[in-house]
Amino acid sequence: MPLVTTTEMFKKAYDGGYAVGAFNVNNMEIVQGITEACQEQHAPVVLQVSKGARAYANHTYLVKMVEAAVQECPDIPIALHLDHGPDFETCKSCIDGGFTSVRIDASSKPFDENVEITKKVVEYAHAHGVVVEAELGTLAGVEDDVKVSAEDSSYTRPEEVEEFVSRTGCDSLAIAIGTSHGAYKFTPEQCTRNEQGILVPPPLRFDVLEEVSKRLPGFPIVLHGSSSVPQKFVDIINAHGGKMPDAIGIPEEELRQAAKLSVCKINIDSDIRLAITATIREYFDEHPDHFDPRQYLKPARQAVKDMVAHKLVHVLGCNGKA
Repeated sequence: MPLVTTTEMFKKAYDGGYAVGAFNVNNMEIVQGITEACQEQHAPVVLQVSKGARAYANHTYLVKMVEAAVQECPDIPIALHLDHGPDFETCKSCIDGGFTSVRIDASSKPFDENVEITKKVVEYAHAHGVVVEAELGTLAGVEDDVKVSAEDSSYTRPEEVEEFVSRTGCDSLAIAIGTSHGAYKFTPEQCTRNEQGILVPPPLRFDVLEEVSKRLPGFPIVLHGSSSVPQKFVDIINAHGGKMPDAIGIPEEELRQAAKLSVCKINIDSDIRLAITATIREYFDEHPDHFDPRQYLKPARQAVKDMVAHKLVHVLGCNGKA
């Protein structure tokens, strides 16, 4: 099947009590690892591209790699989504360039300005058969060019969501309930430590999610910054020359709970980076004489595939839903 929008997959996810995985892609191995896992698990998927990914790999290369994945995985619906679109021009470029979904992130702007910018993107996107994800509330953390301090982050205000969706016409809404970008989502001061000395992050604000759901019944909600930063990857990185003290993510059981509610799309990026980096660091230590990129990128690709398969089954619940 050709690239699709997220409309139908989100409707099925909402009704079915699961979420679709939205995985960031930057190169061929990542695209292959994600889509091969989804094909085997018969799961729908959103492949998303950030401004940084477009700068790194080039828009055309990324689109063509995703088109190749569509050809190689004909049994699953695949959407191509712009992540963190910073302005109308970037969104327009992706809409014109083959994307089926875009996200306009004007969440750092005052409410009325966010509405104005989002509405402009929605009008152009809908005229071209593309859907739009918008955002209310601001997530802390670092992802590509997006850098927000904990002090400048803010939870979504449920009392604003109905007006925002009504005025903009957006198709899905990313909200802030305590997730965060990057591998260092929380400072040690924000967390507690368990008996093993491992940081335990503050719980997600499910009260905010539930109130938003009441005000927007049937409307698809999105969670950004939802990597879980698996400790096994962090441990491998640190054991092979890395320095990632106190890297911490969102507990998978909390994400599964969100997926059973109104959250239809959960974004995962840092876990992919960690899987690749851990695998390559370990490989280099074990094979210091190797220099062929295919030698170490092959197990890195497999690590991405295995990690994504785990997310599909145990976190998102979207296996078998294609």
